[in-house]
Amino acid sequence: MEKAGYLRRTGYSASDREGNVHAVIELHILGTRYALRCSDLSRAVSGHVFVQLEELTFQWQYYLGAVKGLAHVSASGKALNIELFGAGNFTVSLNSLRGVMYGKERLATIVKIPAQPAISAPRGACGQQQISAAV
Repeated sequence: MEKAGYLRRTGYSASDREGNVHAVIELHILGTRYALRCSDLSRAVSGHVFVQLEELTFQWQYYLGAVKGLAHVSASGKALNIELFGAGNFTVSLNSLRGVMYGKERLATIVKIPAQPAISAPRGACGQQQISAAV
């Protein structure tokens, strides 16, 4: 797995479309900034639910934009898996994520999950005879 970016808690707040202000955790993945709402992230870590990963823009203050992906806790419960629409899958350790969330660490490394090649299953078992029909 290769490093794709980092996650940090800046202490900044971001406004959504309705004008509500949210505390956010900022993610830099492949040179693009995204945000996870802190309230949603704490629910995801404790309850194994999906949360939205939103675009983060700055124009005099931070604004949350369109949904760019989803994040959820892995089946093993040791990592937060991030799925960016059209950009691939990424992961961050829950231990390092908790350290950032609670102010013990400044950054957490995000790594890219390598794409798995498609597995082509053989059509017939080894040694089977194939019958073709003429139409």
